[in-house]
Amino acid sequence: MLKITVNQHHAFEFDEKSAEGLDAVELRPGAFHVLRDGVSYNAEVVKSDAAEKTFSVKINGRLYEVKAQDRFDLLLHQLGMSNANSQRLKDLKAPMPGLILDIKVTDGQTVQKGDPLLILEAMKMENVIKAPADGTVKTVKVRKGESVEKGHVLLVF
Repeated sequence: MLKITVNQHHAFEFDEKSAEGLDAVELRPGAFHVLRDGVSYNAEVVKSDAAEKTFSVKINGRLYEVKAQDRFDLLLHQLGMSNANSQRLKDLKAPMPGLILDIKVTDGQTVQKGDPLLILEAMKMENVIKAPADGTVKTVKVRKGESVEKGHVLLVF
């Protein structure tokens, strides 16, 4: 299940059932002929950022900005962490209770968006907590083997 947002305002859900009745043929890399419910479309992926799940897609000559969110993105949104990139980076808080398995950064280290910061075990799963934006780690507030609750400050930037 994906939540698809088009041009920052029109949102809909897309899953396997949504793809029923959709026939697509790749004409060349990034360009497709799509047939859905008897209607023909020419689609071209103009630009894509797989990490951010954003795409610029031209359909029948009209350009659309598309953002996809999977269940993990939606969970981060529910936890209030979806706007971390647009805000000034200050504190990184635990998104859920768990055990700190490993710390990948040190005080004073510069990190870039997406860099692994630490590994948090929660519900018997290892979760790599990544930098939500570029910044410098001011202080690591936890240590390996420590248990944390949701909202516990892990790092200060």
